[in-house]
Amino acid sequence: MMSFFSGLRVVLALELRQRVRGVAWYVLIGIFVVLVGLVTAAVWFTTAGFDLDNDEGGSAIFSAIIYFVLLLGTLVAPALSGNAINGDREAGTLATTQVTLITTWQLILGKFLAAWITALAFLVASLPFLIIALAVGGVGKGTIVVSILILAIELGVIAAIGVGLSGIFSKPLFSIVVTYLVVAALTLGTLITFGLAGAATQTEWKSTYVTGITYDETTGEAITCGEPEVNVSKRPRFDFYWPILAANPFVVLADAAPSRLDDGFPRDLFGTIKLGVRTAQLAPESSEYYDECNSELNTGYFDDLDDSLTPQQIVDSTVPSWFVGLAIQLALGAAALWGAWSRTNTPARTLSKGSRIA
Repeated sequence: MMSFFSGLRVVLALELRQRVRGVAWYVLIGIFVVLVGLVTAAVWFTTAGFDLDNDEGGSAIFSAIIYFVLLLGTLVAPALSGNAINGDREAGTLATTQVTLITTWQLILGKFLAAWITALAFLVASLPFLIIALAVGGVGKGTIVVSILILAIELGVIAAIGVGLSGIFSKPLFSIVVTYLVVAALTLGTLITFGLAGAATQTEWKSTYVTGITYDETTGEAITCGEPEVNVSKRPRFDFYWPILAANPFVVLADAAPSRLDDGFPRDLFGTIKLGVRTAQLAPESSEYYDECNSELNTGYFDDLDDSLTPQQIVDSTVPSWFVGLAIQLALGAAALWGAWSRTNTPARTLSKGSRIA
């Protein structure tokens, strides 16, 4: 009897041969290499234009390439995995495989690994440009390892969702579209929901401003002050909804990667996105007071700027969320694969109308 890993290896090998057999795959990789080259050159010239040192330039190039690979993965991986199972069903080859010694889990996991490896090929194709970024310098070892590992996992999650949905739905086009919608919900949907919910939930904000000072011509001291001017307005409360961003793949990558915050400011895309998400956790001030007569009473925005939190302090004082978001994504991928198994497992008690057997 064929062992589990032997059957898995058979399915994986067949899938990979089928995927790389056509010339279209190599054209796609070639286009990707050209695009990554253009992105690398653009970031390089941009950092040179801002007169950044090598440490900053290397970090910016590396993070830009990693994010570009993730962006392309969210665009291409659903198309590569969204018809893995129902495509064979429509072609009449799925039933032929199911009557062999290959089990349902071997079939599904083999197709999932093939889709994952295919997506990882884009990461491999970007290695020459990543090496260029490392040669420029400034990229920490922790950032390299963590960002590449998280990127590989994110590509695997997308592949799992696509393969799972291709087993749940009978029509390839429908499963591909739903895969794109799920990916869009994780990327754009979380941002839109966060923005709309935060803008819709507002809190009162009061600003008090005391002006109209006159001074003694001899001593220069203030002798009279104007009446306080009070303005009341509304401010959004994004701090209530920042957990929504936890499931965003780009946020997970930024929050997990050790960011560069030299001199208190982010030096790469990881640090910039992380700082933005962590800042969203902070509740806005409910009031501010500025008195030209008595500066000791000043609070809020008009207070001494030295008392405000630095970017490093914001990151250190807020809560990381990448592991929660990654757990949510892994649960989605696992649920999709289990759903594919339940719909593909044989013998099937019921089949959806119009399903092809052989």
